[in-house]
Amino acid sequence: MRRVTRNLLIAIAVIAVALLALGALPSYLGSGDPYYLTAEPIETNETAADVNNVSDRRYPYLTSAIASADGRSAGYQTGPYGVKEWFTHTPFDEVDALTQQVPEAAVDDGVRVRRDGQAYYVEVGQP
Repeated sequence: MRRVTRNLLIAIAVIAVALLALGALPSYLGSGDPYYLTAEPIETNETAADVNNVSDRRYPYLTSAIASADGRSAGYQTGPYGVKEWFTHTPFDEVDALTQQVPEAAVDDGVRVRRDGQAYYVEVGQP
């Protein structure tokens, strides 16, 4: 094998490993106090986003918060320098997506959602 070809293959391998690390590594990074998505049952007749058919793969924080006994999802820690947020799914993404789908359901820093006839106020917060 020629030296140039070998160096090119090594460079491609290094780039491939670096890209794989960027995809996997950020989920393991985390600093500071965790953020939680909280779902608090409310009584309202106002507009709420319908989340009966949302997937737990698309909205893992929302579905786990609604299903949990304390109304809180698993914790999410932000990454150093904001790099983690570029590569991972966050509870902030879920609230933003619901707010964009149904702008009338947005309230303060959260959003009203409705699942199985029960309304919830969902927001991201720290303990």
